[in-house]
Amino acid sequence: MTDKMLKFVKIGQQTPPKRAVVKRKNDFNEIYDDFVKQKAEDQSSRCSQCGVPFCQVHCPLSNNIPDWLKLTAEGRLKEAYELSQSTNNMPEVCGRICPQDRLCEGNCVIEQSGHGTVTIGSVEKYITDNAWEQGWVKPIEVKYEKNQTVGIIGAGPAGLAAAEQLRKNGYKITIYDRYDRAGGLLIYGIPNFKLEKHVVERRTKLLKDGGIEFVQNFEVGKDATLEQLRKKHDAILIATGVYKPREINLPGSDLENIFPAMEFLTASNKKGLGDEVELFDKGILNAEGKDVVVIGGGDTAMDCVRTSVRQNAKSVKCLYRRDKENMPGSAREVANAEEEGIEFVWLSSPKEFKGTNKIEKLIVDQIQLGKPDDSGRRRPVIKKGSEFEIKADMVIKALGFDPEDLPCLFDSKELQVTKWGTLKTNFDTMETNIKGVFAAGDIVRGASLVVWAIKDGRDAATAMKTYLEDIELKKIKVA
Repeated sequence: MTDKMLKFVKIGQQTPPKRAVVKRKNDFNEIYDDFVKQKAEDQSSRCSQCGVPFCQVHCPLSNNIPDWLKLTAEGRLKEAYELSQSTNNMPEVCGRICPQDRLCEGNCVIEQSGHGTVTIGSVEKYITDNAWEQGWVKPIEVKYEKNQTVGIIGAGPAGLAAAEQLRKNGYKITIYDRYDRAGGLLIYGIPNFKLEKHVVERRTKLLKDGGIEFVQNFEVGKDATLEQLRKKHDAILIATGVYKPREINLPGSDLENIFPAMEFLTASNKKGLGDEVELFDKGILNAEGKDVVVIGGGDTAMDCVRTSVRQNAKSVKCLYRRDKENMPGSAREVANAEEEGIEFVWLSSPKEFKGTNKIEKLIVDQIQLGKPDDSGRRRPVIKKGSEFEIKADMVIKALGFDPEDLPCLFDSKELQVTKWGTLKTNFDTMETNIKGVFAAGDIVRGASLVVWAIKDGRDAATAMKTYLEDIELKKIKVA
C-alpha cells in the first residue's frame, strides 16, 4: 500500500469552499469553488483503499473510485482522468449533480466509521475539469467506420452516452431531438448554480467533433414517424426521458400563475442562455417580487426554490407532506436551500388553491405520519381540522414526471408500454417489442438520476452492438 493513502486519521474531511450565501443568491453561478491541486490530492489520500469498496458498489456505473483516488493522491492526474472516463461518459457532470450523499459518499467506509466521507464528487469534478484545461479530452477517432447506422431519439444523458459508445465502435450515429439544443434536462431542467451550461455544451461539441450528427428541432411523429426512421437506420434507440408533469387535481387548479416545474425552470434556463422568453420578460414566469410556493420534496423542487431566490422572489416556501428525514431529494440540496433562506413547511399538503383569476393563497392541511406503506415509508395522514392558509402569488408544482404517450406521439400504435406508461423492453437486450428498436433511460425506468441514465445508455449501446453484429454475421453467412 502506498504511503500516500490511508490518511483519513491525520487529514480531516474538506469540501471545496462554498461561495458566501449573500453573493451566490444574487447570481446563477455554481456555488462551489474549485479544489486546488494540493487539496484534491490531500482529500484523495484519505481513502482507506478498502478491499470491498462500498463507494464503487453503490455507484450505478461501478466507477473505479478507489483507483482514481489513489492516482490523484499520487499526482497522476491524467491517468486518474482516463480511468474515471473509462466507465463514465460525463464525469464532470456527475461530479457536480450526483447525489453523492445517497450513493458513493453515503456508503464510504470511513464515513461509516465516523471519520467523514472522502469527498468523491468534488475530486471527480476536479480531475475532469483539469483534464479539459490540459487538453486531455479528445474527440472520438474512428479508424474503421462501419456501414451500419443508428438513429437515437433524445439528446439527454442516456442518448448521448449510447451515441458515444456506439460511435467508438465505428457506427454512424444520428441523434434526433425536439429541442433547439442538445442535453435534455442537463440544459433546460438543471439550473446553472448546479451545472453551468458550458459544461454540457463542450461535451456535446466533443461528440459532434467525433462525427456524431445532431438533428435539433425534430419531432418524431411530426417530422418523421418511428417507422420512417426504422427504414433509414439499422437500429433505433428511444431515449426521450420523461417530461409529462404529474398533476395535483385540487379546487382552483385552473387559476393563473400555477405552473409545472419544468415550465418554470426551462424559462429560467433559456433566459440564462440568452434566449428571448416572452412569458419571463412579461413577469409571468418570473418569481421576482412574488410570494412563491413550491409543492414537492425532490431535487426538482430544490431547483425551483433556489431558482426563485435568485430571481429575487419576495418569499419562498416549500411544502412537503412528509418530514425532513423522509425527503426524497438530496440532503445536501436541502441544506443549500435552507442556507439561502427558503422556508420549509414540513408535514403539509395543499387542499385548495384560492383566488379570483390568479392564485392568491393556498389552503393547506397539516399532516401526521401513520403506518408504513408498501414501500416502507410512513404514510402521510391528514390531521382533521388542521387547515391553514399560505399567501402565494405564484405556485410551482414539482411533483415528479410521467412518460408521454409515445405510441401516439410517434405514430406507432404497436409500440408496447407498461401499466405506468414507460416503454416495455426485454430485460436482457433492452429491445422493445419492435425489432431493432431499443429503449434506455427514464423512458424505461421512470424518472430517475442522470447517473442511471448514463448507465442505461451504455448498456443499450452494448446490446445494440450485439444486435448489429448479428445482422452483419447473417449477411456473411447468406453470401
